[in-house]
Amino acid sequence: MQTNGAATTHTSARSAREDRYQHHDYYGVDELLSPEHLLARDAVRDWVKAEVSPIIEDYANRAACPTHLFKGLADIGAFGPSLPAEYGCGGMDEIAYGIIMQELERGDSGIRSMASVQGSLVMYPIYKFGSEEHRRHYLPKLAKGEMIGCFGLTEPDHGSNPTGMVTNVKDDGDAYILNGAKMWITNSPVADIAVVWAKREDGKVLGMIVEKGMKGFSAPEIHGKWSLRASVTGELVFEDVRVPKANVLPGVVGMRGPLTCLTKARYGIAWGAIGAALDCYDSALRYSKERIQFDKPIGAFQLTQKKLAEMITEITKAQLLAWRLGTLANAGTMTPAQVSMAKRNNVQMALEVAREARQIHGGMGITNEYSIMRHMMNLESVVTYEGTHDIHLLITGYDVTGLDAFK
Repeated sequence: MQTNGAATTHTSARSAREDRYQHHDYYGVDELLSPEHLLARDAVRDWVKAEVSPIIEDYANRAACPTHLFKGLADIGAFGPSLPAEYGCGGMDEIAYGIIMQELERGDSGIRSMASVQGSLVMYPIYKFGSEEHRRHYLPKLAKGEMIGCFGLTEPDHGSNPTGMVTNVKDDGDAYILNGAKMWITNSPVADIAVVWAKREDGKVLGMIVEKGMKGFSAPEIHGKWSLRASVTGELVFEDVRVPKANVLPGVVGMRGPLTCLTKARYGIAWGAIGAALDCYDSALRYSKERIQFDKPIGAFQLTQKKLAEMITEITKAQLLAWRLGTLANAGTMTPAQVSMAKRNNVQMALEVAREARQIHGGMGITNEYSIMRHMMNLESVVTYEGTHDIHLLITGYDVTGLDAFK
C-alpha cells in the first residue's frame, strides 16, 4: 500500500512526464537549456504560429514565397543570431541559433532556409572572412532585413564536387571580371547581394560580394519545384561582371572558405529538421486520438502505437544529438564531420517521421488540411542540399577510417 507521500511523489512524477509528453520533450532536454534558450524558442514559436502557420499552405500551394516575412524574421532575431551584437546581430550562443532554426522549420523548411541562408551563408562569411569595412557596412543591414543575401557555390554541373567549379575571375586592375553560373540558389531572385565563390586564374578559390545592379549579373528564378515551394530559388548568372577587388573577402583563399560556411549552415539544418519532425509527430499523435475506427481511437491499436513510439524515440535521439553538438559548437571544438553525422541522421529521421505520420493520417495525410505532405516534400530537398545524404555518410566514413573514398 502506498503512503500519502509516495502517492504525492507518484502524482508529481506523472505530472512532470505529462508536461514533457505534451511538449514532446520525452527526455527532459528543456532542463539542459538556459532561460535565454527557452525565451528565444518561445518567441520564435509564437511568431511562427501567428505569422507562418496561417498562411504557409496557401503560399506552398501557389509556389509563392512570402517575402514579407523577411522583415518579421529580422524582428525576431533570426538573421545571424549567434553573430556579435556590435554588428547589430543577436550575440547569442550556438544552441540558441539551433533552437531558432528548429522552431522556424516547425513552420516550414523554406522559411528556415530563408533565415539559414541569410545568417549562415551570407552574414557568417562576411563576419568570418570579410574586412572590418565589410562587417560594418553589410551586417547591420542584413540583420535588420533591409538587405537580403544569397550564397553562390553550387553550379549546374558541380554540386557534390564544388572543387570542379568553372565560375572564374580574371584580374583586371582594381577589379575582377567574373564569368559563370550558379544553380539552386535560395533567395537569389530577391537578393540584394550574393556571396559568390569563383576560381582565380591560378586555380585558387576566392569569395566576393556581388551586388544587384552590377552590369552582367542576373538571377532568374527556377520554377516547377515540388519541394520548398514557399521558398524562392534561382540561378546566378555572370557575364563579364566587373567586381571591385574591394568586394573580395580578404580573410580566406581556397575551398576552406565555402566549406566553413557550409558547416555553419549544416549545423542549423541538424536542428531545423527536428522541428519538421516534431510538427509531423504532433499532428499524428493528435489525429491518432481523434480518429475512430472499429469503435475506438486508432491510437489504441498496437501498430499505431508502434509507429508513434518509434517516432518519439528517434526524435529524442536527434534532440540529444543536436544538443550535444551545440555544446561542442559553443566550446569551439565541434568538427565538420560531427556536423555531417548530425545533419545526415536528423534529416533522415525527419523524413521517416513524416512518412509514418502520413500513414497514421490515412487519406487525409495527402491533403493540405495537414502539414505532413508539405514537410515530406520539403525534406526531400533538405536531405540533398548542403551535402547529400550519401556525401555526409562518406564524410563520416573518412573520419573514422582515415581512408579517402572521394578519390
